[in-house]
Amino acid sequence: MPNTLLQKIQSRQAQIGIIGLGYVGLPLVIAFHKAGFRVTGFDCDPRKVEMLVNGESYIKHIELSDFAATPHAIFQPTDDFSLLQQVDCILICVPTPLNPNREPDMSFVFDTTRTITQHLRPGQLICLESTTYPGTTDTDMRAILEETGLKAGSDFHLAFSPEREDPNNKDYSLHTVPKVVGGYTPNCLAIARALYDTIVEQTVPVSSCRVAESAKLLENIYRSVNIALINELKMLFDKMEIDIWEVIEAAKTKPFGFQAFYPGPGLGGHCIPIDPFYLTWKAREYEFHTRFIELAGEINTSMPDYVVSKVMLALNDVGKPVKGSRILMLGLAYKANVDDDRESPSYRLMEKLEDLGAQVAYNDPHVPVIRHKRDFPRFEGRLSVEVASNYDLILIATAHDVYRSIDFASLGVPIVDTRHVVSEPVAGLYRA
Repeated sequence: MPNTLLQKIQSRQAQIGIIGLGYVGLPLVIAFHKAGFRVTGFDCDPRKVEMLVNGESYIKHIELSDFAATPHAIFQPTDDFSLLQQVDCILICVPTPLNPNREPDMSFVFDTTRTITQHLRPGQLICLESTTYPGTTDTDMRAILEETGLKAGSDFHLAFSPEREDPNNKDYSLHTVPKVVGGYTPNCLAIARALYDTIVEQTVPVSSCRVAESAKLLENIYRSVNIALINELKMLFDKMEIDIWEVIEAAKTKPFGFQAFYPGPGLGGHCIPIDPFYLTWKAREYEFHTRFIELAGEINTSMPDYVVSKVMLALNDVGKPVKGSRILMLGLAYKANVDDDRESPSYRLMEKLEDLGAQVAYNDPHVPVIRHKRDFPRFEGRLSVEVASNYDLILIATAHDVYRSIDFASLGVPIVDTRHVVSEPVAGLYRA
């Protein structure tokens, strides 16, 4: 069985199935398509499927013109999951959010796994890419898949290879970022590694699925803890009238032992605000408390309150209360120059300011209309407005390049800048 699938992969005869066509799944579709494979993309959202059928992209930085005219390569987007039986390698790229209690919501992964069991056949590779806690793949998913009577490692292959997507990163791509791969058995690892070797420059094999799952968590926890440190120092240095951005620029001239992290109004994106808590939750099973992770979470989730306090101070200095003030927030996306607004702290800022009675509008050239947000349904359908001077305050939440060309001094209103977008001295400028 292993040799048969391995030969199909090496000859590009294996058919690839990718479940979840979002920020992780769609780049994989393009990569395998360019490598000469037949690819079937599965998604339960018929709107996405229809757009892909029509050659349209719903992710701003991903152009479907990226599809190469590769001989024999075919891409079929579908919401018909019965076609899973036809594919040889199934890659799972579904969300792993937190529930309202800040605990892992594994429904997407496990529901997808149950769907696969309805069409599982001998010889297939099942590989999870979604970030999760150690033990998800080789214990929880395996138990569901083996309810079919087929056994992992002998009848089908099982692996975990964490995504390392950074939307719109110009320096690193799916092809150039090393790919960590862990398999349930050595044969599972060999098959999964052979598959990913066709689309990336380097695969990094590890001894188990759990090591691969843990490596992904470590990457994001490392960032979360260090961002929390910088956010805490930002609040301290603000009281000491020291510019944290200048401090960072000076510190990062050291060629060893220091890596620069930057402050902001809170954490955004699908990884850093969420993934560390998967390990915190799992650690409780072992009667262990992950104090660094939890403290970092407390600091990072408190940052919107700090920004709101800065807004209140700025308005107070011009004799205005928050209640009734017209505020324009610049940036909904969680990072610069993308349309990815997942877990963006901008929504929390809007919520807090409106709860205090402010009238909040937003501008974001990459998010012209607010789509449905599970945690913030009240904002759905709001439209981006023009940057103008008829507001009582402007709050910069995202460092889109377009904002750096704005003459903020000419607007004549207080500016609260959370991202160090305004570099020139401006009257009424508040760093947050």
